[in-house]
Amino acid sequence: MKIIQASKELNTNWHYFHEKTTLINPLVLVFGNRFLLEKPEVIASIRAEFPYEHIVFGSSAGEIVCCNVNDDSVSVTAIEFEKSTFIVERENVLNHNKDAKALGEVLFEKMPKENLKHIFVLSEGSFSNGSSLINGLEENKEEQITLTGGMCGDNARFEKTLASYKEDPKEGEVILIGFYGDTLEITKASYGGWITFGPERVITKSEGNILYEIDGQPALDLYKKYLGEKSNELPQASLLYPLNVTPVGKSEPVVRTILNINDEDQSMILAGDVPVNSRVQLMMASVDGIAAGAQTAAEYAMKDRKNKPEVALIVSCIGRKLVMSQRVEEELEQVKEIVGEKVPLAGFYSYGEIAPFNGSTSCELHNQTMTLTLISE
Repeated sequence: MKIIQASKELNTNWHYFHEKTTLINPLVLVFGNRFLLEKPEVIASIRAEFPYEHIVFGSSAGEIVCCNVNDDSVSVTAIEFEKSTFIVERENVLNHNKDAKALGEVLFEKMPKENLKHIFVLSEGSFSNGSSLINGLEENKEEQITLTGGMCGDNARFEKTLASYKEDPKEGEVILIGFYGDTLEITKASYGGWITFGPERVITKSEGNILYEIDGQPALDLYKKYLGEKSNELPQASLLYPLNVTPVGKSEPVVRTILNINDEDQSMILAGDVPVNSRVQLMMASVDGIAAGAQTAAEYAMKDRKNKPEVALIVSCIGRKLVMSQRVEEELEQVKEIVGEKVPLAGFYSYGEIAPFNGSTSCELHNQTMTLTLISE
């Protein structure tokens, strides 16, 4: 495996983290600020610097490259696989009436299955229901095929997200990157580090990812009471106080970030499903807790590995970044300490993380987690 990493800001030259060299048919991952990905001159610069066929673009809420977290930049990680192969497929949710489950079923069907080991998902993140997308992808997926990835971001603006494969970045795209070959070793893990507080309540009215009532009370009204003065800063303030949701019949809770609010009907739109009768509790975090969570995720990902990873794909939540603020790179330092100081890190801050629970094969949409995909040949 050969890897080149570089980044640039608007009107600056490319900064390389490794010696620049020509690669053979690499997978090129481009994560960047949405405003930059909308500029034709930026896209032209990326294509000129990396004149390869298989380019995947995704907008982010922060770019992770090498050991840095950048804002207002584009980061590029080009990976040449020497013993294994990859295949990329795409669909647009706007062509499926925004039905993410239907898109997931169609998209997974397009992916060749022979020797398929792992799928990395890069999804539109502003209006797709991530839980429904996962349900569609897993509808006909065999257990040995693992799944990780994330929902694209747009900093804390929540206006729109962009993604694409080969084409210029656009809205609505969902991309699957399939990794093939017996020589591949891919391990993954996801962990948060947030803690619950306040009483545990029950969701009494919801529809998909829209939460209407908790304990028979309007959800937004109850949430605002907990936030107090911070309720004036909604929906951004909700990134610091997500919900811990345990659906009926599930032993493991999932964290749900509030993406938007509706003052008219007092509802909240979350990043994934919040089924009726689920138990729900507020959450909060500290900088130290989040850093410790990143370390735990790395320990889980390394636990059963036979070989050292050659690259770490990272999807971390925008809520973690907001809490960490100027100390955000500490969670990357915790990861490198466990996976290896020389292992390149590549990824982005997201609106949702896609991964199974640790020790499980069934995938979930997570929020507020550090999700790792470690790859070697």
